[in-house]
Amino acid sequence: MEYVMIGLLAFAIILLICSFFMKDPYKIIREEIDQLSIKQIQDMYIIKKKLKVLEEELLVNDIEFQSVSTIRPHPLSYEKKEIHDIIKNQVWSLVQQGLTVDQIAKQSSLTPDEVESILAEKIGRG
Repeated sequence: MEYVMIGLLAFAIILLICSFFMKDPYKIIREEIDQLSIKQIQDMYIIKKKLKVLEEELLVNDIEFQSVSTIRPHPLSYEKKEIHDIIKNQVWSLVQQGLTVDQIAKQSSLTPDEVESILAEKIGRG
């Protein structure tokens, strides 16, 4: 029995020493994966830089296009702002309370002209 134990111990020591000198079969695969990951990260960095340059060029071209194509006066001079019915009813109720056009304009965040047009519309309807 002693010889068996000594033989197993010697065999274990020999295997341990051999394991230090054996080549790791997965080491090459790990190195290839690392190289592939680094290459992928570098490629993504280059793509992001190119995309950023393209976006800046498009933004500059868009700004130039807007400055040339959209030279118009203030939009309120041509377009009449649509006033909601609730605000029109509020203006009418303030008129019935006896407030002036300027007071109504301040309270409702409208211009005096808008208040007067609401009143004219309401009076026109009856």
